[in-house]
Amino acid sequence: MSETKIIKDVSRRTILKGSAATTGAALIGGTFPMHFIKNAHAQTFPGDPGSSGSIKLGFNVPQTGPYADEGADELRAYQLAVKHLNGEGDGGMMNTMKPLQLKGNGILGKKVEFVTGDTQTKSDAARASAKRMIEKDNVAMITGGSSSGVAVAVQGLCQEMGVIFMAGLTHSNDTTGKDKKRYGFRHFFNAYMSGQAIAPVLLDEYGAERRAYHLTADYTWGWTQEESIKAATENIGWETVNTVRTPVGAGDFSQYITPVLNSGADVLILNHYGKDMVNSLTQAVQFGLRDKQVNGKNFEIVVPLYSRLMAQGAGDAAKGILGTTNWHWSLQDAGSQAFVKSFGQEYGFPPSQAAHTCYVQTLLYANACEMAGTFAPWEVIKQLEGFEFDGAGNGPTLYRAEDHQCFKDVLVVRGKQEPSSNFDLLEVVKEVPRAQVEYPADMFGGELGPYKV
Repeated sequence: MSETKIIKDVSRRTILKGSAATTGAALIGGTFPMHFIKNAHAQTFPGDPGSSGSIKLGFNVPQTGPYADEGADELRAYQLAVKHLNGEGDGGMMNTMKPLQLKGNGILGKKVEFVTGDTQTKSDAARASAKRMIEKDNVAMITGGSSSGVAVAVQGLCQEMGVIFMAGLTHSNDTTGKDKKRYGFRHFFNAYMSGQAIAPVLLDEYGAERRAYHLTADYTWGWTQEESIKAATENIGWETVNTVRTPVGAGDFSQYITPVLNSGADVLILNHYGKDMVNSLTQAVQFGLRDKQVNGKNFEIVVPLYSRLMAQGAGDAAKGILGTTNWHWSLQDAGSQAFVKSFGQEYGFPPSQAAHTCYVQTLLYANACEMAGTFAPWEVIKQLEGFEFDGAGNGPTLYRAEDHQCFKDVLVVRGKQEPSSNFDLLEVVKEVPRAQVEYPADMFGGELGPYKV
């Protein structure tokens, strides 16, 4: 049995027997080793810093694997957030987010420290890394990830172990749907929102009589994105010709693209992300799909979940391609520009949507601790549930209490035909109002579970 488990058991038994003061006296007068006594006071919950002058956060990101580019930018954002929380740099969004109780003196007066892990874009590796952070490093919160499979796995672990998980980049409906957890929170938008945002634009640009062929990453995110985009496009009159699952990290997608040529489809929808999207889009263009005419129409390719990093990787193949994104560095609101300025000064280039969501998540967690006046996770959770804020990009935002999903404006973007730099690759076609992408809290099922575990 681990030391943490012993402490939890001791704590539960002693609470039943009497007050904390009586318990402490009984333990000190007894035969327990002194290191157990010390930890019994300090470890009232995982990550409790006790009398320490610092608080530790766990940044669990894909440093290897097909989503490693996103992970690298996430880590940059996390490190920047820590600097700002500790009063270093220009403060970034701490100057624009409202309401905010952060003072630039850490969290609740404790200096913020962090440890990092590599999820490898694999659920098992991500869980192992997160477990190490909780048991060995005593982190109070875990955040990160660029895969919904990873997010769901780590979120489940954090629920079991009583540590808050502020999800990084995760787009599956399941994360705050059937797999939602009391200890998990998502700032990023989801597949349903992408479908609702992009469908009207696709109708305007490509018309109602279209035949779509889906290539889909074979895991929770791909499944729910395919489902959401399929439903949204069929609702505007499109026909779905075929849906084909592809393994994550396939690299060569030629065997999946070849059948599209003779399918009668005139639109290819790539439910891929990261290097998978870069490879599948590049290969589809190399196969000449965008030069074809089918059913009397120009063949089109759609990437429902888009990012500047992916456009950068795909190069010319990304030009003119439509998709959705959670946020973009070209937004002119005060919060976005404050973050872009801070990030640019630190790293020499603008942040990605992955960096944005991870930075905001870190500030939101820290602010909730300040509001709660404690690091006790069940109290911090209550401050995040139903929290409404602004000044972080995307307009007024709600962290819905019923499913821990953020609701905010969504962007439809297109790969620029004539970019002015290696970073000016996407143009915002439409800022879709939050009201257009909202849905009932029970739409995707699931149960949050208890506050105390």
